[in-house]
Amino acid sequence: MDDAAVREVSRLAGVANDWVDANGKPQRVAIGSLRAILAALGFPCATDDDCMASRARLTGANRSLSMPPLVTATVGEPIRLSSGDAARQCNSTIVYEDGDRADITLQAADDKIVVPSIDRPGYHRLRFGDHELTLAVAPRRCVTVNDIAPNERLWGLAVQLYGLRRAGDGGIGDTTALQALAKSAARYGADAIALSPTHSLFAADPSRYGPYSPSSRLFLNPLFADPADAFGAQRVAAAMAATEDRGQADHSALIDWPAAARGKYALLGRLFADFVMHDLEQTAPTALAAAFNAFVRDGGDRLREHALFEAAHQKWFGVEKVWNWSDWPPDWRDPASQIVTQYASTESRAVAYQVFLQWIADRSFAAAQAGARRDGMRIGMIADLAIGMDRGGSHAWARQKDLLLGLSIGAPPDLLGPRGQDWGLTGFSPQALVANGYEPFLATLRAAMRHAGGVRIDHVMGLTRLWLIPHGAAPTDGAYLSYPIDDLLRLIALESHRHGAVVIGEDLGTVPGDFRGRMSEAGIAGMDVLWFTRDKRRFLPPAAWRPDAVAMTSTHDLPTVAGWWKGADIDTREALGLTPDATTQRKQRGDERALLWRSFKRAAVAKGNPPTPDQPDAAVDSAVRFVAQSASHLALIPIEDVLGLTEQPNLPGTIDEHPNWRRRLDAPASTVLDTPAARPRLEALRERGR
Repeated sequence: MDDAAVREVSRLAGVANDWVDANGKPQRVAIGSLRAILAALGFPCATDDDCMASRARLTGANRSLSMPPLVTATVGEPIRLSSGDAARQCNSTIVYEDGDRADITLQAADDKIVVPSIDRPGYHRLRFGDHELTLAVAPRRCVTVNDIAPNERLWGLAVQLYGLRRAGDGGIGDTTALQALAKSAARYGADAIALSPTHSLFAADPSRYGPYSPSSRLFLNPLFADPADAFGAQRVAAAMAATEDRGQADHSALIDWPAAARGKYALLGRLFADFVMHDLEQTAPTALAAAFNAFVRDGGDRLREHALFEAAHQKWFGVEKVWNWSDWPPDWRDPASQIVTQYASTESRAVAYQVFLQWIADRSFAAAQAGARRDGMRIGMIADLAIGMDRGGSHAWARQKDLLLGLSIGAPPDLLGPRGQDWGLTGFSPQALVANGYEPFLATLRAAMRHAGGVRIDHVMGLTRLWLIPHGAAPTDGAYLSYPIDDLLRLIALESHRHGAVVIGEDLGTVPGDFRGRMSEAGIAGMDVLWFTRDKRRFLPPAAWRPDAVAMTSTHDLPTVAGWWKGADIDTREALGLTPDATTQRKQRGDERALLWRSFKRAAVAKGNPPTPDQPDAAVDSAVRFVAQSASHLALIPIEDVLGLTEQPNLPGTIDEHPNWRRRLDAPASTVLDTPAARPRLEALRERGR
């Protein structure tokens, strides 16, 4: 069989034959890996005939999509439309988003139709001949921190929402605790609270609590909601008093997710029954019922599909113990099947309950963002958009053609993962995005920005390429699939302006050479993390950090400053058998501590000799002051570093071996920042704002 033919089909499908590893060494994808990936993409190359047929489909698909349903453009620039049958001139009509109309003349050039530049951003309709399509005309850049606060240096906290604490929260941090923290942080001058993903997980299986493996990125985790935002404290208290399962005790240091979730869902279930009886079933619907019905109308098919999946998942996993929808009976795998339609009708109350949960969550997150802005934060909440979705989740079930269900997103071998990584997630099909006018991507962006002043895009390199691995293969057997980055960047910029939201891209790991420049041009902030902002000789001085990147001491996946200084991360990995040579790592850490302390002293944020590993407080103070001095327009400090905590929220490479995504802060959210250790760090951040 002709390997060259396989590589040609790969190129046409957007699968890279070659790539450069983290050490700058060129690599070539094996033919066997390419065949497996192409088969999963729907372009088999098992035989020469397969290759010929797949090649014909790809080249034919390119012609058939010469006039896609949506074309992106930039304000003030002519728009070139692909068209093999372009006339020399053509009259057309633009219907602007606000209803205004204008007649324009299209020109033909190099077998392309050229649309004159458009001076107003928005989603407009272009009509000519038998064609009609959407023109998504975007500003040149996203809203940036510098747009919000010109020539100022803002700061905020990075927080695990579940870890916040307030009386009566049932064992899981919620949006009311988040509002209390935001009010407290705003008094110290904070302008933002960055959260880990709050996407919908699996209500039927609260043991799946990893925030980066969502069922759907379009909806929220109702366990983070406070129903008092809809019903008021008195009505919730009455429901709580009548609820037998009160959930986990509030004082626990670690969350028992299944136990806490049982209590929270028991409360929400009682509130739903009360809501149906006293609001929805009244002859004259109440204001709450009207608000709920409006939410249902606005949510449309996607809300209905998600609620239907959640109800069906409760049946199949909660009762039948069959977790993944791909293992359900064939008719149940098809959302449009007769049996699923019948289930939606006969179990309409179960489906309505899942809609109710989303309504409660939506109101709570709206209240949290409104409260942060009311307390003076200029950004407020920064949502986190996970890179993909669980293949067993609601998006994968409801919109199977949106996704690459035969492939997993991961990362090639690099310094952090020498064997590569398989994250077990699925993502969008680039061909489906184009064919569907980017509707799945737009719906995801809008959901992330709905109740936030910013969004952090996890593994932002996915805008240009994703490392995809066939099921059952090793991460090293993956390859990069390209994505239409120009279109995606324009859509992000357009939605950023419509929502007034800043955009941050997590650009850690293997990054293409020109990628960070593209992000900067698009107004997407990168991330400068203390541990990586260095060369072989030194940690870079604060003035050398990127102004348009977010400055951070650490992230949820990395050691806290106290943990790093102590070497607690090395101890933990050694205890779990995850590091082959802890002795060498401890020696190297000692050298790095000395190097970091010298950098602190050069920046005048420390003096004297470095503290011993078992006394990290002075190192934490210096690290926060060091990052606070950075040139970055925005600094986001993990609350663990403000408080000087040792343990990090997540230890990559572990599942049950380590209490990932379970740690709670000791003090209530309203007072957690008011400690003698935290105050000088907060004052250093406040001074940054001056």
